[in-house]
Amino acid sequence: MSNTPPAPAPVASEHIDLKPRNVSFGWEDTPLHWLPRDPFAGHMINVLHLLLPAGERWFVHVYKQVLPYIEDERLRADVIGFIGQEAMHAAAHDDVLPHLKRLGLDPTPYTAQVDWLFEKLLGDRTLPPGRARRWWLMERVAMIAAIEHYTAFLGDWVLNADELDRRGADPTMLDLLRWHGAEEVEHRSVAFDLFMHVDGNYRRRARTWATAFSALVFLWQRGVRFFMENDPSLVNGRASLGQFLRAGQQGVLPSTGAMLRSIPTYLSRTYHPSQEGSTAQATAYLATSPGANGGSAA
Repeated sequence: MSNTPPAPAPVASEHIDLKPRNVSFGWEDTPLHWLPRDPFAGHMINVLHLLLPAGERWFVHVYKQVLPYIEDERLRADVIGFIGQEAMHAAAHDDVLPHLKRLGLDPTPYTAQVDWLFEKLLGDRTLPPGRARRWWLMERVAMIAAIEHYTAFLGDWVLNADELDRRGADPTMLDLLRWHGAEEVEHRSVAFDLFMHVDGNYRRRARTWATAFSALVFLWQRGVRFFMENDPSLVNGRASLGQFLRAGQQGVLPSTGAMLRSIPTYLSRTYHPSQEGSTAQATAYLATSPGANGGSAA
């Protein structure tokens, strides 16, 4: 029996042409605790600034290598649009790091580890041309598809996280997160469609999901512990599972139940990313985002 199931049917009306947007965010007035009275939840989200620049530059690097394997012209255009958007995401989150350093929290020790992971452990390897080199490329393409499942999940969550507004979250940080989240929803099908086009092996999809999910959990818990322990305004700052569970129940982080339900969703043989999230909601936000329309949200 083949391990490559028939390609799931996307929601046809969800397809749009992808384009990178020039964005501008001014960080001068954003405090370290941009989510008032909840440093843990704020720092849990701040981990994005540590992971995403290196991770999304890695996406771009891998996708430039896979372009010659794409035989569908519309998919090629989608991948090129995806590359442009991901490069802009990396740059926008990179711009937050100097601001964190000015506020007394130097992220360099952690970002150096993340850079090593993506550039060395998951980077190019000295492999002979042929099956071995293609195998490693397809492994990384599949891994990106799994990661993009979670970035789209987070993007959909932040677009609907009204509790962040009620808690008085900093408008510039919230706009950055929602601009990025909206573009993740907008291009949520590209990585999966690319994987299905160039490979589509179900065993590879399941295996690389497990690798990606484990790596994200490991890196995220290390990142939030780093922030809490090095936050200059906290005395004996700690991060715990209980804090994460409570923040999810309160709506300032994704709920544990929703995250767990996302696992069988991705592993279903009938899964397609267009079945989740709303392109219309994403594009509506992008049309009004201050940062994506010439100025900062502040």
